[in-house]
Amino acid sequence: MTAHGITVFTHVAAGTLALTLFWINGVMKKGTPLHRRMGQAYLLSMVGVILSGIPLVFRLLELGQSVGAIFLTYLLVLVSNSCWCAWRSARDRSDYRVYYGGMFWSLAVITAASGIGVMITGFLFNATLLMVFGSIGVIGLVQAGFARRRAPHTPKWWLREHYGAMIGNGVATHIAFFAIGLRNALPWLDPAIQQNLAWFTPLTAAFVAGWWLNRKYGSPVTKHLLPVAPVSSIHAH
Repeated sequence: MTAHGITVFTHVAAGTLALTLFWINGVMKKGTPLHRRMGQAYLLSMVGVILSGIPLVFRLLELGQSVGAIFLTYLLVLVSNSCWCAWRSARDRSDYRVYYGGMFWSLAVITAASGIGVMITGFLFNATLLMVFGSIGVIGLVQAGFARRRAPHTPKWWLREHYGAMIGNGVATHIAFFAIGLRNALPWLDPAIQQNLAWFTPLTAAFVAGWWLNRKYGSPVTKHLLPVAPVSSIHAH
């Protein structure tokens, strides 16, 4: 097997594991030791996805697919930001000022800047997909500002940050799954429609899930709080 083949295999394996662990965490009781361990395993599998994705960017550049390389780089930045937020929001839940520190804002700005670059690329190549997903990074920076202002008045600020980041990670893993699976499940469907379904279906589901969770747990004062244990044994990369 070639080096590229090993990288692809590692990337797919890590992504498959991440998708499986995402749903295991989704259905199990929150706040238990098992949930914490599965959460740690999930974030580690996402680190594997990110690290194995870096050589794929250079591979796309070698093949002359610069637009694909730009988009994949942005996705890796987006997922890295979400993974960090999922980890640190639970770990730093006792002090919002620690969480909303230099690393948080550095990642938010880098993600937004990357998103702007992808939006410009999408505009130049008339690619709606790039323009829509590029805007996510910019919107994320704006939302970060509002979240920081709400935090002193919201005891469970970290919970909203945690499930928001996990939803973002779930979008990434499901997009990868559908992008491959739909080609096999619906071979008769137009490739452009397959692509739109693969990318926009998880994104739409994420908006719905985020809206529902924000209504249930995101208000400053709530009677029903979802306990999420910290994933403190994950180390920063």
